Amino acid sequence: MNAQPPAPVAGASGGDAGLVSGEAVALDVRAARIGSRVLALLLDLVAQAVIAVVLAVCLSAAVAVLPAGLADAALSGALQTVGAILVLVGYPTLWERFAGGRTPGKLVVGLRVVRVDGGPVGLRQSLTRALVGVAVEWPGLVLPLLSWVASVAVMLTDRRGRRLGDLVAGTMVVHTRVATAWRPAPLLAPALAGWAYALDLTRLDDDLALAVRQYVTRAHRFAEPARSRLAGALWAEVAAVTTPPPPAGLPQGLCLATVLAERHRRATHRLHRARTHTATLWPELTPAPAGGGPRAAGTGD
Repeated sequence: MNAQPPAPVAGASGGDAGLVSGEAVALDVRAARIGSRVLALLLDLVAQAVIAVVLAVCLSAAVAVLPAGLADAALSGALQTVGAILVLVGYPTLWERFAGGRTPGKLVVGLRVVRVDGGPVGLRQSLTRALVGVAVEWPGLVLPLLSWVASVAVMLTDRRGRRLGDLVAGTMVVHTRVATAWRPAPLLAPALAGWAYALDLTRLDDDLALAVRQYVTRAHRFAEPARSRLAGALWAEVAAVTTPPPPAGLPQGLCLATVLAERHRRATHRLHRARTHTATLWPELTPAPAGGGPRAAGTGD
């Protein structure tokens, strides 16, 4: 029996799209809701209207130069149908296929069409979305008013904000501009202060320290067992360049956080000493207090 990856929880990371990578890591991606999608649709409608006008002018000019016997009502109707298909179906299909799941409206708003497994959208999915959209959503050739109400109801009730075309094609729309809160470096645990103060960090280079920081500040976004594997791999590198070893039984993630906190503490202490030394030797380089003080007031004499 295959184990199912744990369901992602919308929380500190803000991801609610429910996308999970092949390593069981919940991706921090937000599903696009009806507000942002309607805004992108309005921008695309403006672009489609411009294309329709340009296409109509070009087709009219082409018909005008045809012999009188060929330019009849049937030909004009056929050209209008082809033009409507190109604008309503070809526009979103071609843009999504060759622009990474983004139409101009989605690009401006910061949205992208992806498969439900997080992969890039293909031609079949884009074409299906466009055909369903034209038929029952916008402009809605089948029962327009009823299909509009049904489409809005589906988007409002679906937990990923998908429309009917997404459900049929197996796609969804996500935000490409992810708003994530930056977590500060962890504080040093008082119980581990003795071990932390004795650490030799001279061989811990900046690249490895940055990797540790990226893991520690983002560990809450990883699902098990990927989180433990990453912690183990990082700690193996850190343990090889630091001494003494940690107390027995200490979790590897806590070891990484302690090393990072101690390195940050020492860097802050060195910076404070350097600033104090600079202020002693060159007081004129010390910035004045924000509100202005006696020294700032005396500079104008």
